[in-house]
Amino acid sequence: MVINDAVQLTVTVTLYIVSYVFFKINVSFCSVLILLALFATMNTPLNLAAMAIERYVAICNPLRHSQICTVRRTHILIAVIWVAGLAPLLFDWLYFFASESLSFFHSSIFCYRENVFRSPLLYYKRQAFDILYFSFVSLTIIYTYLRIMFAARAATTDRSSAAKARNTILLHGVQLLMCMLTYVTPQIELALLYIFQGRISDSRYVTYLVVYILPRFLSPIIYGLRDKKFRKYLKRYFVGKPQKVQPALTGNSAPIRTGSVSQILIT
Repeated sequence: MVINDAVQLTVTVTLYIVSYVFFKINVSFCSVLILLALFATMNTPLNLAAMAIERYVAICNPLRHSQICTVRRTHILIAVIWVAGLAPLLFDWLYFFASESLSFFHSSIFCYRENVFRSPLLYYKRQAFDILYFSFVSLTIIYTYLRIMFAARAATTDRSSAAKARNTILLHGVQLLMCMLTYVTPQIELALLYIFQGRISDSRYVTYLVVYILPRFLSPIIYGLRDKKFRKYLKRYFVGKPQKVQPALTGNSAPIRTGSVSQILIT
């Protein structure tokens, strides 16, 4: 998931920089950038579904977790996710090359998905796959969250681990809802253009931040700050490490520990 988000952010940032600097670029080069960006974007909800299933197996079937979630099966699952995210986009790309004229590939346009994949057939196919993929992911996260929530109430289950897994899947659901903003991007842009009339570039930039950046911002929070070891080192380097002060040569005073105010409050 980290690799996928890194690829998605790198490609989209590159696309925005190129679009702002050159405004119009070659159609062939633009289609490659859009394909990579959409591919990484499609993988995000599928990754969330796979991670929710892994938490479900770990909590509801702990004795079989090591047998089901092996390294080999994990690699196979990652390959399936990437193929599932690439298949509909590969069809778009092949149809794009087969339907457009040769002169269009040598022209320069503003690099935007609707400017490259102009066929109405691709638009309806995109809507169908969006509904299919996100329905599957939504049902998966809801099912696993309910099962883990019921398992957390059972006496035979580790309540702390189940509660942590339940909270993680709940955060997955929030992240999924934010990822679904991708499919209402045109409506968001129209609303911003209605509010800020004539500022097309600014509206698209705000849409990019809300739709693509914010959902990926949750990943380091979910798997970084909630990790006990990472949180311990984060406090050490950013809050301050207390220092010991040697006691005075006279008197029976005990050693004094000093540190930053924030460190004292936390401890």
